[in-house]
Amino acid sequence: MRVVIVGAGLVGTQLAQYLIQEKHDVSLIESNEERARHASNRLDCLVIHDEGNSLSALEEAGVAKADALVCVTDSDEVNMIICGLAASRHPDLLKIARVRNDDYVRLNRSGERILGIDHFVHPDVEASRSVLNAVEHGALGDVLEFSNTPYELGSIDIAPSSAFDGLSLMDFRSLVKGESLVTLIERESESLLPTGATVLTKGDRIHVLAKESELENIFRLAGRSQKHLRKIGIVGGGRIGALVAEGLLGQENGRQASLLSFFKSLGAKSSKHVIIIEKDYALCKELSVRFPEALILNEDISDESFIAEERIDGLDLLITTTDDQELNIIASVYLKSRGVGRTIALVTGSGYAAISRQLGVDVVIPMKSVIVDSILSHLMGKGVKGVHRIGDGSIGIIEIEVPQGVPVEGKSLAEFRLPAGGLVMLVKRGPVSFIPRGDYVFESGDRIILIAKNGNEMEIEKLFGSSK
Repeated sequence: MRVVIVGAGLVGTQLAQYLIQEKHDVSLIESNEERARHASNRLDCLVIHDEGNSLSALEEAGVAKADALVCVTDSDEVNMIICGLAASRHPDLLKIARVRNDDYVRLNRSGERILGIDHFVHPDVEASRSVLNAVEHGALGDVLEFSNTPYELGSIDIAPSSAFDGLSLMDFRSLVKGESLVTLIERESESLLPTGATVLTKGDRIHVLAKESELENIFRLAGRSQKHLRKIGIVGGGRIGALVAEGLLGQENGRQASLLSFFKSLGAKSSKHVIIIEKDYALCKELSVRFPEALILNEDISDESFIAEERIDGLDLLITTTDDQELNIIASVYLKSRGVGRTIALVTGSGYAAISRQLGVDVVIPMKSVIVDSILSHLMGKGVKGVHRIGDGSIGIIEIEVPQGVPVEGKSLAEFRLPAGGLVMLVKRGPVSFIPRGDYVFESGDRIILIAKNGNEMEIEKLFGSSK
């Protein structure tokens, strides 16, 4: 696949890095000279220092022969204009634009194609969806849901002296009675694909596939008990903080309703007391009108006297959503040490995510990685329904719908050797979902979820790609 990326920020470079690793042909356009030089030194691809809305730059990048164009500059309008320019000459090209304007997303989701753009990716919606999903699961750890299945992939750190500390995976079933599968173990700086002889130890971060009810039990055995999250604080009343508040309070009226409808609201499930902490006075006034049922505090979260006066340390959950990732991490760690039950922090990339977890933040949302995963889900073809990177980003979860006429159709799982480290974790056939065994036979229409190391996409494509 040939992909032209416009914008060499964190998202653009992360996306290019993944695609290059998967042996795709990538070209990158960046208008900032320093960014372009940095990308050229780091990435094994063509990097062009030019404006993305230049037709000559697009042609030099190979847009005429490309399969997809991804625009991730800092400007919504520039991203859209570039896609429009490309569409005027290459209408069959897949075009993806990152935008932050809610109106553009609503029009696109309602079926209207703007400037020939196939998909919009809204960073704030993607981040808010991840936060709300974490809250729904008690903010115990990272949880990945798979559409229309009862199974989830939960990621949790093993606490010292917990039931899992020192347990071999051969004995895992003696504690976990329901159907489950340990898919990955992160140990220090290494990602391990486990075997039955693998022994779990404190500090390991394990990724376990199980049904929701069983996952709660697994989290408890790992040393994390479920708590009711009724009193929730949100630090930062900007776009993400406001969207999270809407989801928590169950607001589905007014101008924002159509945007909020793209991810589930949690307000209908239980009554939650929401506190929004924002240091900008003008923004606090807007939030007071928008969320009359929430407590809006015009304060600085770094002010220790404010924390004591308002009893912020009595929160069940603190969600930090400011633009300052260091503040998000520090506030989460400090307030958890003061008695806050759970913490969720937004950070920029996966590097800070690992640091934050080591410091004790319960759930970390790496925004750039979330956006890249969303873009990859659109890029990977019709059969691929989702791409999610876990661990340090070197391991991927891929959701695939098996088409007709592929090599695996009608064959058993035991007959095929997936790429090194590859594992079919879950199968959804009609209304039934199950963890497959060796005698499972692939059928067209099956929706499978597999885990694989980066760099094996081509081999997976040979097995599951269309024969047409």
